[in-house]
Formats: sequence, C-alpha cells, structure tokens
Amino acid sequence: MDQTSSKRLLLPAQSFKPFPQYTDRASWNAISQAVAGMWTQWAEERLDFTWPALPAVRYMDYVRDGNRSRYEQLYFTRRRALCELVIGECVEGRGRFIEQIVNGIWCLCEESYWVIPAHLSISKQSAGSALPDVTDPVIDLFASETGGLLAWTAYLLADRLNEESPMLVQRIRYELNRRLMVPFLERDDFSWMGFTGRKVNNWNPWIISNCLAVFLLQEQEAEPRSRAIEKAAKCLDFFVGVYHADGGCDEGPGYWGRAGASLFDCMELIHLASDGQISFYEEELVRQIGRYIYRAHIDGNYYVNFADGNARIKIAADIVYRYGKRIGDSRMAGLGASAFHGNGVNRDSFGSPMRILGKLFDAGELLAADGAAPYERDVWLADTQIFAVREKGGSSEGLYVAAKGGHNSESHNHNDIGHYIVYYNGRPFLIDAGVENYTSKTFSSRRYEIWTMQSDYHSVPTVGGVQQQAGAAFRATDVSYEASDEGASVSMNIAAAYPKEAGIVAWRRHVGLKRASDGVSLEIGDTFELAAATDDVILNILSLPEPRILADGRIELSNPLGETIALHYDGSRLSAEVEPIVVTDSKLLAVWGEKLHRIKLSMMEPAAEGSFVMRIEAVRS
Repeated sequence: MDQTSSKRLLLPAQSFKPFPQYTDRASWNAISQAVAGMWTQWAEERLDFTWPALPAVRYMDYVRDGNRSRYEQLYFTRRRALCELVIGECVEGRGRFIEQIVNGIWCLCEESYWVIPAHLSISKQSAGSALPDVTDPVIDLFASETGGLLAWTAYLLADRLNEESPMLVQRIRYELNRRLMVPFLERDDFSWMGFTGRKVNNWNPWIISNCLAVFLLQEQEAEPRSRAIEKAAKCLDFFVGVYHADGGCDEGPGYWGRAGASLFDCMELIHLASDGQISFYEEELVRQIGRYIYRAHIDGNYYVNFADGNARIKIAADIVYRYGKRIGDSRMAGLGASAFHGNGVNRDSFGSPMRILGKLFDAGELLAADGAAPYERDVWLADTQIFAVREKGGSSEGLYVAAKGGHNSESHNHNDIGHYIVYYNGRPFLIDAGVENYTSKTFSSRRYEIWTMQSDYHSVPTVGGVQQQAGAAFRATDVSYEASDEGASVSMNIAAAYPKEAGIVAWRRHVGLKRASDGVSLEIGDTFELAAATDDVILNILSLPEPRILADGRIELSNPLGETIALHYDGSRLSAEVEPIVVTDSKLLAVWGEKLHRIKLSMMEPAAEGSFVMRIEAVRS
C-alpha cells in the first residue's frame, strides 16, 4: 500500500468516528445496563484513588536485582485506573469522574518515560543503564499502550475535557507527538518494526495497533495519517511474513491475544478509517491466523499452552467473535460468543480502550448470539507441527491429546520437541506447566536455567542425563500425520532436538488416539537407536493429579471430580517413580495450585535400541 492510495482511500480525520463519543448520549445510554453498571462500579472504586508515585529507585530495581513487578504494579495500576474512570464517565455521563480523569491524564503525561524498565534494552541506551535517557523516545509495548489510552481518552472526552481546560487535550497531543508519532514515522531501528532483519513477534501488531489509533484519532492532517498507514502496512507485512500457511502461532494461544488478535485490531482500524475500502480479510493467511485460536481450544478457558503461556486463559471474546464474522467463519465467531457467555465482562489487564469499547457496543449482540465452541475433532498444523485430536468432534467429552514438533527456536520457546499433553472431559491430567512470572532471567542467556523451559519438565525423554537444547537446528524431522474416523496420529524423529553428547542416533515418537469397537485409547510410542547401550534413559511426564503407581505396570491419575485415567507401560522394562514439584510462583499457582508431579519412567536394563509403548485410557464407571 502506498501513501497516495492510502491518502485517497482514508476518511478525513473529522469523519473518522469508530465508536460513539461522550456527547452521543443516546448511543451510550443504549448499552446493556448490566454491562454499564459494572463499569460504573469499577469507576466508583477509583473516586478516592490516590495516584501512586513512580520512584526512580523502583525503575532501577530491574537492573539492580532483576525484579520487574514492583515498578510494573504501580505503572499498570495508574493506567487501569484512568481507563476505568474514562469508561465509567462515558457510560454514566454525569461528570462524577472528571476530576480524577484530569488527575490521571496529568499523571501519565508527567511521567518521565513510558517504557517499562524490562524493555529498556530495546533502546540505544547504554547496556545495564538503570534509568532511562528521556531524550531517546523509544516505543515499546507499553509506551504504545499508554499512547493508545491517552489517544482514546482525548477522542472520547475532548469536548468535556475542554470545559475543564483546553490544555488537557493539547498536552495529550504534545506528548503523543514527541513520544510516539515522530519516532514511529522517522525511525526504522526498532526491532519490532521488522526493518532490522530480526524476526518479529506479537510486539509488531500490538504496538502498531496503538500507533495507528494515535494517528487516526489525533492527527488532523492527511499526509502524516497516510504516511502512518503506509508504514504500518509495511511493518505488518513483516509480521504476517513470519507465519506459515497454516496460520499457527508459535507463541501459543495466550500470546495470540496480542499477536493474531492485535493484527485484527490493526486491520479493523484501517478498515473503519477507509470506510471498508482497505480490507485484508479476504487474504487466506489472515483467515488461517484467526482460525488458530479455536484449533488450540480444549474446553472452557483451557487452551493448548505450548511455549510461554497459561493453560487457562480468558480470550478476547469480542475480538474472536468479530474476527470470525469478518472472515465469514461461524466456528470462530461461535467460540467468541461462547467465551463471552462463559466469562462475561472482565476488567481489562492493560486498560486498552479500543477492545473495551468493542465489548461494550457488541455486548448485546454477543449475549443474544447462539454461540458454541466448535471443538474441532482433528487438528493438524503442518507447518508449525501442532497436532491435536479428541475422542469426538463437537464435544469436550472423552480423551484429548495434543503434541508438537517444530524446533527449539520458536518465539517464547521451551525445549519441548515431541512433547504432549492429555486432557479428559476437558480437564487437565498430563500437562505443560507453562511459564512463571517474568524476571530479568526469562529473556536472558540464562532462560533455560528456569525449570519450566527445560525438556526435563516436559513429556519428552532424557538420555544420558542430557536434555534437549535451544536453537533452530534442534528440531523434529521426518514428521508425518494421518487421520480417519478410526483415529489420528503424528509421528516424528526427535533425535535432532538433542545435542550429540546425548548419543541418540534416532528417536521416533508416535502420539495418537484410536477409536476402536472396544473403546478409545491414546498411544505414546517410542522407538530408539543409541550410539551405545545404556540404561540411563528416562521418559518424563508432567502431571497435575498425584499419580498412584500400581504393581501391574499401571499408573492412575484422578482429579477432584473423581475422573480417572490410567497409564499402562511395560513394567518389566521400565521402573516408575514420582517427583513432587512444589509450586511457589504466583502465576503458576493461579493455574495449577500448589503441587505438580513429574513421572519418571526409567529404563531398567542397558540397551542400544528398542521401543516402548504407553497406552492411556479413561477409567469409566
């Protein structure tokens, strides 16, 4: 897209009205009273809010001791408070929250730097600098989110804020110009843009969605608006360029909410700003990127959580619903409506007004929609090598298994080639732990010192005490998939995922589900060839329920609902033990509780080659 065409197709700035403004009381009064009441209540909680200080020493914590949460808690509390006050005021329209909104606007504008300390390394500043150089206007995720929040605040409340003081909107525009608009147009050195040659990830559409909002809502001149659209399109080309044809998100479903879903935010802004004349929804890759989210869905709020991400997430239901409608996919729209029915309206994590406004004005339609999750029976993403199969399509009942191939240099990578998870009736049994709260170690050279990133704590083998290694060369090879009404399976050689010192010549892993006349079962098969005979081989499995090792080569796992699955293995050749994992991290505690379990099936006699088959069945009453 060039500047000439974007200038010709864009609506004039004064005609761009993506959502009703504060003065359009009829539209705001038409919002569902139940939904509006929640936002009014949340805003009321902020009436006596004391805007927390952001001391320099809290910014310095990240370099001093690796802690990022102390500063971020204060930083994000400010933004959530302002967002809730703005939405509450728009919903109610009585002026009760205006003074606190004024305070919030001034607080954010007065901040020396909008970039959080954990992201300071993306600037040109000296490595290890504990405080930012305020003359270097860097755009990170949350500088852009702050800009988006202020841009939407000024758009929604401009007339009402001008009654208080014209300096409020002027100050917002001044800060947006110097912190976001000028660097976005004039600089190409931010790696998230894609021009530096570094592979981009969710940062790209997430930041661009906010930058687009800033330009489209606050820039009045046609030329810079069209320049911003043109540059955004070039940057987004780099983002979709990292995707394979299957649309799989190697960052996982949790990050899809700021990857594929943020791509939708960008496309929707451009679509609305051009009155539908600029549309990308017909592109097949755009459609596949959207479909990924329901292909990764297990049940309720459970999703396949390979890479960094929680197993239990609340998806951006309105985005999923609208994305599905735009691409004409009723299954995607159905998942969005189902998630909205299940989770309702939630307080936004970052205070992102565009998404909140979408939920507000779509709430009636979402509540009326007869949506249902599609529960895809067979899923195979051939390029990202994500496999999933459930006992029966259209239902979460029964056994479900997902597995992955790929490589160990994925975005937010874990060393997990050949890893699998197992759910029963939509509930977790054999799991992927996910990721702990981020610290300075998470995205450093010490990342793989963290247990959740290591292959030992995924359902893959350890040979000679050697784990899988990180890097693009460490991958699955010779991958094959097949599916029919009788079942589905994936097979791969995972030997290349290990360094040479593991001594693995070949390791063929097979993961599948069989639907037979006598019942449904899962099968995990391993056929191996080693450079030398050894008995130092462990098949690792991570479980949520506490395993009960029985005497007949069987392990049973039961959840609090009394649902049980049984793992059958060759007890004459493999010995089983269970290692408890005490969970202390707050992020993991919220998903799994206080304890996980690592099942270790150890080879009892030395061998240079051989095979094992583990069968998993539901114990049905």
